[in-house]
Amino acid sequence: MSKYELVLDLTLDASADKLYRCYTDPKLLQQWFAPKPWTIKSIDTDIRPGGRFNFVMASPEGQEFPNSGIVLAAEPNKRLVTTDAINPTTYEPAGPFMVAEVTFEDLGNGKTKYRAVARHWNEETQKQHEQMGFHEGWGQTARQLEALAKTL
Repeated sequence: MSKYELVLDLTLDASADKLYRCYTDPKLLQQWFAPKPWTIKSIDTDIRPGGRFNFVMASPEGQEFPNSGIVLAAEPNKRLVTTDAINPTTYEPAGPFMVAEVTFEDLGNGKTKYRAVARHWNEETQKQHEQMGFHEGWGQTARQLEALAKTL
């Protein structure tokens, strides 16, 4: 456990396999991954350890925010870990912000314990992420994820 982490724990009304599918299928990910009214303009993923997790988030005004990273771990229906600390093309160090770990624990009856953890390298980036609205934004997108997964 990092001392510079932010955590979101929720129980979602959808099965772990459907939630994981929404996280790993680019067409589904694009539908929920940004807190509305923000959008995901483009996405390019290769969900496997060493694969890429790249997307461009856009504000309602059209300002674009590219995000590039690699997949560190991918356990179907259980866990996905990514980081922006490594360039997914050259594998050179990039400006590290965090390691993100999302876990899905099947609770039965179509419910899942969803845990999102953002681990930062230092207190400064942790506080920056918190001030950016980590809990609100990641909470909103988790509910968007839940709503989409329920339609599958």
